[in-house]
Amino acid sequence: MAEEGDTSDKTQDPTQKRLDDAHDRGDVAKSQEVNTWFVMAGATLLLSSFSGSVGESIQTPMRNLLMNAHQIRVDGPGILALAGRLEWLLLAALGTPLLLLLIAAVGSHLIQHRPVWSAEPLIPKLSKLSPMAGAKRLFGKQAAANFAKGLFKLVILGVVMCMVLWPERHRLDAMVRIDPMMLMDITRGLSLHLMTAVVAMLAIVATLDYLFQYRQWFERQKMSLQEVKEEYKQSEGDPHIKGRIRAIRHARMKKRMMTAVPTASVIITNPTHYAVALKYERGMPAPVCVAKGVDVLALKIREIAAKHDIPVVENVPLARALHAAVEVDDEIPVEHYHAVAEVISYVMKLRRGVRGLN
Repeated sequence: MAEEGDTSDKTQDPTQKRLDDAHDRGDVAKSQEVNTWFVMAGATLLLSSFSGSVGESIQTPMRNLLMNAHQIRVDGPGILALAGRLEWLLLAALGTPLLLLLIAAVGSHLIQHRPVWSAEPLIPKLSKLSPMAGAKRLFGKQAAANFAKGLFKLVILGVVMCMVLWPERHRLDAMVRIDPMMLMDITRGLSLHLMTAVVAMLAIVATLDYLFQYRQWFERQKMSLQEVKEEYKQSEGDPHIKGRIRAIRHARMKKRMMTAVPTASVIITNPTHYAVALKYERGMPAPVCVAKGVDVLALKIREIAAKHDIPVVENVPLARALHAAVEVDDEIPVEHYHAVAEVISYVMKLRRGVRGLN
């Protein structure tokens, strides 16, 4: 369990990273009552399903052992051989039930949380030796809850046992006079009845305890606002640094665009706000955007275009559409081929006319 500290400022729900880190440390929501319920339910199921076959598999060899007890060697090797046979006999009879109980115990953990592989809970911590920390564990909310839960279980278990066994009190008195062969069946029936009632009672206890344990665990994982900010900085990066990086990238891209504007074939503009510089040469599959911008950047593009005698064509809808649809160094989208082709054709005719005048 994580150490309890001052949680007055921990008002924020934990992030997924916080929950994953807690899981990696071995700090998970876990109820021991759920484990108990699974084991008891598994034992009840085994008693109802395997008790007869297990009893028969043990009864016959034991009867033969007792009937031939006079033939058993009582020296060292004989006793060891007998112990080995009994060991294999019990293993064969109880192996399957014990394996199913083991599966039930493992399943009780898996149903509460995914598998945990962490050695951190085993690492000694000096804080656990603190008298104050020990007092908090002894008299804290968790200790009070465990005491109340244990008391509740004792009371309910006593009530359940009385309800199950009280109607059978006359049979219990008579059991001392019953044939031993019949006694096993009666005992099995009463045990099964009692265990079924206990399992039903423990189901309620396990459900309530798991909800309580999960809530306690979730409260331990809550974060302060400062912790949320620090985690965001670690996972996403410092917003100031990211802003600075974006500014540097933007400046570099702007410089590169200004350098590429003189290579453009035409500048398509909205008279005051948008400017898109396109480059097209024979053999290219489609015109390429070498620069674009709005307002001040658009004005700068037009100024450079004027210095290098690059044609500027005003086409408001096309300038807006290209600025929104195409990125720098990308070819224009297919849907704008026709409109751009008309502009480039116009520019080429204009250039041929200028050459003819010269």
